[in-house]
Amino acid sequence: MSGTSGRSPSSGSADQWRLLRKGIDLTLWSLVIGLLLWRFGPQLGAALGIGGSSEPAPDFRVETLDGDTLRLAELRGQVVLVNFWATWCPPCRLEMPGFQRVWEDYRGRGFTIVGLSVDRGVRSEIERWVRDRDIGYPIAFATGSVARAYGGAGTLPTSFLIDHEGRIAHRVEGFYAEPALRAAIRRLLERRGAAGPGTTSVRTTTHDRSTEGRQRDP
Repeated sequence: MSGTSGRSPSSGSADQWRLLRKGIDLTLWSLVIGLLLWRFGPQLGAALGIGGSSEPAPDFRVETLDGDTLRLAELRGQVVLVNFWATWCPPCRLEMPGFQRVWEDYRGRGFTIVGLSVDRGVRSEIERWVRDRDIGYPIAFATGSVARAYGGAGTLPTSFLIDHEGRIAHRVEGFYAEPALRAAIRRLLERRGAAGPGTTSVRTTTHDRSTEGRQRDP
């Protein structure tokens, strides 16, 4: 009987399978991490002040559901969140209560939201939908020209954070988490305050439909 020892074929196959499984696990984790960075990276970047852009935000003029005329250029001096949304969009419906809370907390400090609906329903139905959910920030219908100016709004929701100088600071596609939005707004408002007395604040033309006279402490 030979004294030479060796590994059985079954042992070698087991080692190969373990290596293969480890490679598959690493690949799956890489895909998961990549997906999370792709989905949540922009809003984390906005919160931390990383990345983004500084291109001028296209101006637009819309009529809000309250019948007021709102022009983006007249909001210069404020930090503005322009949000493309629709009533039939689940993540839009999910993020709007958080938007409302953030708007209530910061509207007196130089921040506002402009919600641009891409719905094609009857105006009265959209008004009722907004009213039933106690959304008080300005809501208007997104015209085709406005949607095209902002890249077509092919993904809903899509949000644009615009700084006090009228530049697009960050673009976030998909659900925008409230904590990340709060952090981004605080950072942009601090930068606005550091700009000095030359910065002006323009009052939002739309009155509060749901929280008249009510303020929250952040």
